[in-house]
Amino acid sequence: MLPARSHERRLIIAEAAQVFGVSEPTLYRALAERSRPRALRRSDRGTPRALSAEQMERYCELIAAIKVRTTNKKDRHLSTAESIRLIETHGIDTPDGHVQAPAGTLNKTTVNRYLRQLLVAAGIRA
Repeated sequence: MLPARSHERRLIIAEAAQVFGVSEPTLYRALAERSRPRALRRSDRGTPRALSAEQMERYCELIAAIKVRTTNKKDRHLSTAESIRLIETHGIDTPDGHVQAPAGTLNKTTVNRYLRQLLVAAGIRA
């Protein structure tokens, strides 16, 4: 509540910096950072971090193809987790060649989110 150039304020900051064992500029930076507004979401929201977007889309297309190919008459199919395990351990033969994902790069939740986004982009109800 003191003015910015107040001598009393400067003394309070110096005392607080000494108590916490930090420099005065560090304390001023911390106070300025506290009042600065932050974004609610990450700046890279919606983009995969483990793989490129093209690779992620390709793996999602393969997983969707596995799910469609394994659908039976009761509309049951291989789960996303099993499809991921299949791609990571054995790989899939495609017209472009054998495709095998590195182990641990595909996450079930992430793949399900991308599959849902691909369905929405294609105009298909999930």
